[in-house]
Amino acid sequence: MGLYETVLVLDAHDGQAHLVGRQDGPAAEALRTALARQAAHAHGAAERAADRREAAATACDTGSLHCNFRHDGYLRAVERVRDYIAAGDIFQANLSRRFTVAREPVPALPGPGYQQPWDLYRRLRRANPAPYAAYVGLGQGRAVLSSSPELFLDLRGGRVLTRPIKGTRPRRPEGAAPAGESAAAFNRRMRADLLASEKDKAELVMIVDLQRNDLGRVCSYGSIRVTEPRAVEAYATVFHTVATVEGRLHGGRDVVDLVRAAFPGGSITGAPKVRAMQIIAELEPTRRSVYTGSIGYLGPPTEAEPAGRCVLNIAIRTLLAAGPHVHLQVGGGIVADSVPEAEFDETTDKARALLAALGLPV
Repeated sequence: MGLYETVLVLDAHDGQAHLVGRQDGPAAEALRTALARQAAHAHGAAERAADRREAAATACDTGSLHCNFRHDGYLRAVERVRDYIAAGDIFQANLSRRFTVAREPVPALPGPGYQQPWDLYRRLRRANPAPYAAYVGLGQGRAVLSSSPELFLDLRGGRVLTRPIKGTRPRRPEGAAPAGESAAAFNRRMRADLLASEKDKAELVMIVDLQRNDLGRVCSYGSIRVTEPRAVEAYATVFHTVATVEGRLHGGRDVVDLVRAAFPGGSITGAPKVRAMQIIAELEPTRRSVYTGSIGYLGPPTEAEPAGRCVLNIAIRTLLAAGPHVHLQVGGGIVADSVPEAEFDETTDKARALLAALGLPV
């Protein structure tokens, strides 16, 4: 877990930037220093941003692409999950593939604040805009770059909100649909197919039940409601079906209790959660690292917010930049009637926007 005392928040709703930190102690001094530095760099920022945008177009060499789960290996793993389901171990497990891109080093560009991972993040945001995006700089050319569409937890005023995602279909821009079919027609067909899928509906119902159970550990009896059972949301390269579950935190419980009860999110583990995670650890060749964890902020209890505050994403559509390598991971929920080839195709659809940000075809 990483905890940061000074955070820059870019609000997509009002277009404002907020630099947030404590009001006293060393963190307050760091906040004042950061504010002064930001003001000093404000002059000419537009010119520097234009330079970085131009550099970002070529900042990442296509390099070489490696996947820890090739086609046949992933299909065998899907069948193994189905065997566990048939044996009664689990109802569902999320199985993922990890890609690693090896890049040629790119010299740092002049100018205050330039970081190559930041420019890669900007490319990711353009290729895959998403509501729960985050950039976490780790120093020495290392960073977490997330463009996540999924809300794990939102706590404010004692009210808890979670929005699990299950169900995916490809979405195409104009000109990229199969021959003989417009992008609009292709997208209408994919949207309708997703809504009609009993398999995807069952996946989401299972995870909603799991999330309700997790929230039930810390929420008041009778307060948990599924306010939106299933809705389609459109993103750059995919459609998703999403549910909304709400509850009210029980008196005496706070944000730490909530995270402890619900983490990690059920949509990226499976059900039952612990056994699904054991099977994931057995079948996936590489430990997940930040992938399917959560990125966001936690605020301590205050007079205005006695239970504290938090907004946390599910760290999907997330890159890990580590020197000359960039790692990305994509997965999907496996259930009893999963078709292995279709599950493989779903991971490819999810990877498309991430690989586009690196300048790689998929």
